[in-house]
Order: sequence, then C-alpha cells, then structure tokens
Amino acid sequence: MADTDPAGPVMDRDEVDRALARLGQEHEAIETSLLALQDHAGRRLLEGARLTGVTAERWTSTEAAITLLWTYFDAYTDVLRRAREIRARRRWSSREDLVELTELLRGEPVTVAGGAAATANALTLHGGQAGPGVLSERYSLSTLVDRMNELYATSLDMVVAADAVWSALPARIDLLSAELRRTSRLAHSVGVRPGEHPAGDDLERVTRTLKKLREQVVSDPLGFWKPAEGSSAPGGGKPDTTVYDREARALEDVRREIDAVLAVRQDAEKRIVRLRDVLSRADRTLAEARTARGEVLAKIAATEVPVVSGPPTALQEQLSTAAEYRRHAQWHRLSPLLESLEQKAEDELLRARESLTAVTAPLAVRAELRGRLDAYKAKVSRHGLAEDPLLVERYEKARRMLWSAPCDLRAAEQAVLRYQQAVAELLGAAPGVPGQGAGPDERRGPGT
Repeated sequence: MADTDPAGPVMDRDEVDRALARLGQEHEAIETSLLALQDHAGRRLLEGARLTGVTAERWTSTEAAITLLWTYFDAYTDVLRRAREIRARRRWSSREDLVELTELLRGEPVTVAGGAAATANALTLHGGQAGPGVLSERYSLSTLVDRMNELYATSLDMVVAADAVWSALPARIDLLSAELRRTSRLAHSVGVRPGEHPAGDDLERVTRTLKKLREQVVSDPLGFWKPAEGSSAPGGGKPDTTVYDREARALEDVRREIDAVLAVRQDAEKRIVRLRDVLSRADRTLAEARTARGEVLAKIAATEVPVVSGPPTALQEQLSTAAEYRRHAQWHRLSPLLESLEQKAEDELLRARESLTAVTAPLAVRAELRGRLDAYKAKVSRHGLAEDPLLVERYEKARRMLWSAPCDLRAAEQAVLRYQQAVAELLGAAPGVPGQGAGPDERRGPGT
C-alpha cells in the first residue's frame, strides 16, 4: 500500500493516539448531550402532546432529526470502537494497522442510507444533497460530527422554545383565569352581568379569550414564541405574551369598575340619606321663599317680586328610583344615578337659596332704609337738632312710608334721602347722594 491514499498520509502511532483521545472526548460530549436531549422535559411533553400549527410541523422534522442523530451517533460509535480495537491489537501498531486506522479516522468510513442522508440535508438546510436515486452517502468522522452538531442545535432550539412557552404561559393563564372567576363571582353579586353592564360583557369576552388562548398555547406553543434577533443560540428568544397582557389589562379595568360599584354598595345608604337631606333643605328653602313672597307682596308696593317655582318632582322620582335600586342590589345602575343626583341636588339647593334671596331683596332694602333713617336721627340727636321742625317733618314722613304697608320703596327711599340731605345741610356738610361721594361723617358712619 502506498504512503498516501484518499485519506491522506498514513498517520503514525502518536497521531492515532491523539486522534482517538480527541474522538473519545467528542463521543462522550455528544452522548451526554443526546441523553440530556432525550431526557429533556420539553421533548417528553412534545411526544405526548396533541400538536397543531407550526409546532406540529416543526416537531415532525425534529423527531426525524433526533432519530437521525442517534443513527449518526451509533455509526460514529461503531467506527470509534473499531478504531480502538485495531489500536489495541498491538502495543506498537503495524503499518497495516496504521493504514486501516488512517482510513477510519481521516477517511469516510461512515455510510448513511440515501433516505437518511436526504433527511439530514433537508433538516440542516445545507450539505451535499442526496437525490432520490442515491442509495447511500459516505461521511468522514469530522463531517459526521458537524452534521450531529447542526441537527442537535436545531432540535434543541425547537424543544427549548416549546418548553419555555409551556413553562411560562399556561401557568400565568391559569392564575389569571382563577382571578377572572373570583372577579366574575364578585361582579355577579353586585349585579354586573353580561348584557346588563359593559364590565359584564368584558368579563365574558376575557373568559372566552383566555380559554381559547390556553388551548392554542398548549397545542401550538411555537405560535407564541418570539426568537431573539441576531441570536443563534438554541432557545434564544422569549414567549410572546401580547394576548395575555392585553386580557390581563382588560381584567384589571373590570376589577376597578367592580371596586367602584362595591364602593357604591358600601356607602349607598349614607349617600341616599344625604341626598334626601339636601333635597329637603331645598324644599324648605323654596317654601320659605314662597312664604316670603306673599309677605313681600303684602308689605311692599310698586316692585317686581319673582315667582317661586315648586319642588322638583323629577329629582324626587329619581331618588325613589335610587332607593329601589338599592333594595334590589342593582349597584351597577345605582352608581351612575347617585353621581348624577348628587350634582343635581346641590344645584337645586343653590337655586332655592337664590330664589329666597331674590324674593326677600325688597325686605332687605326696606330694612336697610329703616336702619339708615334711625342712624341719622341718632346723629341729629347728638348734635342737639332733634327738635328742628324741618328734620322732624321729613323724619316722620320717611318713617310713615317705611313702617306702613304696603310700602312704596321708591318713594320711601326718596324720603330718606331728603331727610339725609336736610341733616347734612344743617350740619354744614354738602348733600350726599347714597352710594356716591358721601361726606366724611357718612363715610365714618352715623354713629360717630
């Protein structure tokens, strides 16, 4: 046999020993990896699952890859065993042994059936294509190791990705579903039901979506896997939680709505009592305004007195409806009604107070004129002018007008003004016009 052959120069004993040691380490590492893959929880789950979609397609390919991996590994093991047996024949290997070992270690000693070779090429997406007519293909040990590494990486990537999704999403979906059930029971207890309240419709939709999502995740986990960009490591990526996160937010919104309804249930009675009190005060104020209007019409002449409206029956009816909702635990309907009623009741009380103020304004004007007249009389008395005929005449005239009924406010105001002017003239002060340029005494007040 020549010194060279297709495998290259004949290896010496040291080269053979080093190659066998390296191949032995590779064999051990490959075997460890294959056993770990065989025992991987994700692979066991994939074997027993009813898969659909992209996961079913990829698992079919991955199963073929794993089977082919073991086929390659067995062939690799067989060649390594034969090489070790030849090396173990003699302490000092003969040239024939070295030639045979060179062929095994550097040549293409592994023959793979054409179907298996084609499968390997399809799975690894590169390498020599074995056409339909090729019965077999030969590999060197180094090429075989490269093929096994490629098949192992693609298989592990699929298994790890599926396992990552199964480890993350179903448990989270189950927890969210449990929270959904608790929320649904609570919602039902406060009257939040599908078809009656938007939050009830949301709960029903979230329930359907989560059920469908779990079924899809279990049967097609790779449909919820987002590979990491630019990463070639097996399992590089993360579960896609977009749908889950959306439904979790929707459930949180419903929970807040339920909390608002619960808050209504807890303080509904107090709020209804408070509403009754506000509306009662508004009614009493309106009644007082109506009474005051009659008094004003009897006591004041030549003035416009606004008409006082009756109590708001619509608000009383809505208040009765609110009490009915409370009795029947229809909290979801009571909540918006109470919010509307509270604002309307405050507005009604304000309107009643404004009505009372508007109606009693003439009486307030009369009272102010009476007070001003008496103040100026006291001022005149302090200055010793109480018996002045002009002042007495004008005072009595103004007094008769202010203390008679009905009182003509316009005429009475003019009478008080004439009295005030007479007092100012006698005291040497310029006549003052009410509200404009009052003299020093008037600015300080009549009691000075």
